[in-house]
Formats: sequence, structure tokens, C-alpha cells
Amino acid sequence: MRFIETWTSATLLATRDLTPGIREFLLRPDGFAGAPYPVGSHIDVGVTIAGQPERRSYSLVGEVDPQGYRIAVRRAPDSRGGSHYMWSLAPAARLSITLPASLVQLDWTRRQFCLIAGGIGITPIVGAAQALARRDAGVTLHYAVRARSDAAYLDVLEDLLGDRLIVHAGDEGSRLDLDSVFAALPPETMTLFCGPMRMLDAARRAWEASGRPMPDLRYETFGSSGLLPTEAFRVRLKGEGIEFVVPRDRSLLDVLNEAGHEVMSDCRRGECGVCALDVVGVDGEIDHRDVFFSDHQKQESRKICACVSRARGTITVDTLHRADAL
Repeated sequence: MRFIETWTSATLLATRDLTPGIREFLLRPDGFAGAPYPVGSHIDVGVTIAGQPERRSYSLVGEVDPQGYRIAVRRAPDSRGGSHYMWSLAPAARLSITLPASLVQLDWTRRQFCLIAGGIGITPIVGAAQALARRDAGVTLHYAVRARSDAAYLDVLEDLLGDRLIVHAGDEGSRLDLDSVFAALPPETMTLFCGPMRMLDAARRAWEASGRPMPDLRYETFGSSGLLPTEAFRVRLKGEGIEFVVPRDRSLLDVLNEAGHEVMSDCRRGECGVCALDVVGVDGEIDHRDVFFSDHQKQESRKICACVSRARGTITVDTLHRADAL
């Protein structure tokens, strides 16, 4: 385990709609003391989906707030149910959440930073922009959205960064050209990215093509963002004659664990690889939604991160669980 989870109870103090499709939630944990948390921190929230307890991970917005933790949730029609649950909540609701944890490490000795956000990926970027501006670092933020009306926290960022904020809005004909952005960066610039999987793949390709050191590109993504639509698929277990249906609102990890196959896991965000399973057959296509495996490994599709990745059709996996070994 890279960090120890501590769950606590919290109250939903308030909500507000930032855009027609993005809602902010202010959560105050019991006994909240306003302790600071690192840039890129997230919390897990206990949710209920189809009557089953689940958890969803959300980035904290901004630096520490004396009122509590702020998260923003996009209402996604293709979500696995977390956003629908969150949007159903009203102030005074009681929730279980984890304490903040961050998997993003920035080199604060650098003087130049580039921030890139795609859509709801702006949530962890707000705090990074605030921290860098407070340190008087050289920072530019590229914010890509389908329409300017979809850009959450735009007023905060405009006040904070001024002309160092560049909005790439599709409805205005402005497209984010990652090759040009990376080519223009000063040497030793550290870049922090958060956005959907397709955009992350493009960012990693452009960064590599620019010849810059790969460790200087740090990123987060959200596991609900795949290349294929979220739909039910089937999974067979090697050597056991067992087949399960993974519904669109459940993960492969959850389905196997509930069936008693005890797949190990840690981050549940597609970042650590602890839950990776061997794939021995694919009748369809795997939608790799993790950031753990390389592009080459994803093309081979010999393994799948059970916590976030999905499939179309039927896959056969080896859980290493053998009934005759018990």
C-alpha cells in the first residue's frame, strides 16, 4: 500500500452548479480542522449504486478551505452511476469519505510550469495554479473544453492568472495543439496534466515527440473516460468454467470480488497496477482506462486493470484462484 486509507463521516454543507453539467459539493468532515493537503489530492466518497455500496474518487478543488473539502462532479450520461448518486444528494446529507491523499509529485524547485486541463480535469489543476501563483512561479494554464459555457472555475482562474490562462473552446473554433504548446515551452518546464484518456494519450505522444524527459510530464486521469462507450461485458475465468456479466455500472474488480475471487487492489484509479489480471482470451476488444500500462502493453492486451478498464464482448482472465487448491 502506498498510503493508508482513513475513512471518516462528513456532512454535505452546500452544493452549487458551476455549469449546466458540473456541480460543486462542499463537504465538511466531522472534527474538521482545516489542515492543508498536497497539490493533486483526492478523496474517495462512499456512494450507493443499484443498492450496492461503492466508492468514487474525486479531486479536491483548490487549496485548503476553512469550510471543508470542495469537489466538483460532472453529470455524465455514460457514467457507472457515481455522478447520478452525487447529483441526487441535498445539503445535510451524511457521507463517508477518506482523508486527502495525493499521488502527484511536483518538483517545486522548478521555475517554469505548464498546466493542462481537459473538461472536468480542471478540478486538481485549480489548486496547482493557486500554489504556483503564490510561489510566483512561471505558470501557464491551457484549458480545453467543448464550449466556453462548460468551463468550470473560469472566473477564479481568470482573476488568478490573467493572460497566462488560455482557453481552448471548441464552440469558438479554438483547438488545443499539444505539439505546438510543448515545442514552445522553456527548457526544464514541468507539465501537469489532467483530462480524459484520449487526451492523455495524445499528450504523452506529443511530449515524447518533443524530446523532453518523460518524468517532467506528470498527470492524472479519470478512469471513467475510455475510448469505448461504457457498456456491459462478459468475463470468463480460465480453467473454471465460470462466466460473469460485468454491468455498465460495476467494475470488473467489484464483480470478481463479490463472487469470492479476492482480486487484490490498492488505488482503484488505474494508477498502481495491483489489480492487474492476466488476459488469456479476447472475443471483442479491451478498453484500457488505466495509466499504469504502456501503450505497447495496452496494444498487446495481455493484462487488464480490473478496477477501471472494461471491454466490449467477452474476455477470459486468469485470477490464479483455483477451487481445487483450497
